Amino acid sequence: MGGLVYSAVMRVSRPPNALPNARRQALKSLGAFALSSGLSPSPWAQPNPSAAGALPAPPPLGQKVLLPPLKWISERTWTPPQLEGHVTVVYWWASWCPFCREQTPQIQALWERHAQQGLRVLGISVDRQVQTARAYLKRGGYTFACAWYDEALARVFARPSMIPSLAVLDRQARVVQSERGQLFPEDVAALSRWLSQP
Repeated sequence: MGGLVYSAVMRVSRPPNALPNARRQALKSLGAFALSSGLSPSPWAQPNPSAAGALPAPPPLGQKVLLPPLKWISERTWTPPQLEGHVTVVYWWASWCPFCREQTPQIQALWERHAQQGLRVLGISVDRQVQTARAYLKRGGYTFACAWYDEALARVFARPSMIPSLAVLDRQARVVQSERGQLFPEDVAALSRWLSQP
């Protein structure tokens, strides 16, 4: 069954107009910084402009996501079949992103708290160098699975225009939540609510 399946899903995070002005402006600045700073993945990992049909990152609600084989930068890894039937949080981040430095520990806590219940976390680093991303994971003690944004992933997801970004995939690999920018800690913790959905 192909194509988009759109559904009305209540988002957990606060709407933009609920954020304080300074925070909202900071999130907008982060998007502009990510686009203009030149801190992009290394040249071999740039999105393939001929890859027709690449989804935005994060992808829209209702979209079914089929992950390709992944280039891993972490000790923990998942094969796409190991994600089948599980709720998966896909999390785009970079070591140089100040908002990621605040949110990544919360993603780690979410993973530790709910891994035994079947929650999967797939981090995707958009750092310029694999070594930098790997060192960041080790320094922070982050143990959730992390992949490198390479050509294979670029054919599935366009390079995100804002980080951190995340998407929650349900047990059928459909996007049930899609977020751009930093979330409040309580909203990261609330991502576990999708585990109670069939």
